[in-house]
Amino acid sequence: MPIGRLPRFGRAARMDAMRHPMAARITDLLDQDAAPYETFEHAPVRTSEEAARVRDGYTLQQGAKALIVRAKDTAGEPRFVMLVMPADRRFDKTKLRDNCGLRNTRFATTDEVAELTGGVEPGGVPPFGGLFGLDVLCDPSLFENEKIVFNAGDRSFSVGMRSDDYQRIACPQAVSIT
Repeated sequence: MPIGRLPRFGRAARMDAMRHPMAARITDLLDQDAAPYETFEHAPVRTSEEAARVRDGYTLQQGAKALIVRAKDTAGEPRFVMLVMPADRRFDKTKLRDNCGLRNTRFATTDEVAELTGGVEPGGVPPFGGLFGLDVLCDPSLFENEKIVFNAGDRSFSVGMRSDDYQRIACPQAVSIT
């Protein structure tokens, strides 16, 4: 797996310029931390299943699905939270309530996601909620994978990296949510 980014020229440089700025923030963060990673340019994808088909060398289970939800905390205050899990799983509202004290959970709307993330579209949200001021709840089953892959701020740009590096850099709260 290559370390960091190689210089981009020609068509690749033009593609860099067309990506959402969040993609560069993610790779810059990984470069600053000297975390090895690889990148994938691909056709725009919205679902985890579509993404798994275009990411050679990775399975659906290795996909780190990042969802933003709105829920009420134990004090009854509404707040947004990022949920991260293997892409072949769904979050369980009962586990969110029992393990995290979150209730009345719903997906953030497209407009809410855009407002919270600086314009990132659903399907392109990276699993680094701290960049958006969001708490990150990650199902521990994601860390059963040596490597994970995720859309990095853009539906046509993915990053693959070691799951232990992700855990160290993103500092998610590991809690059973699937």
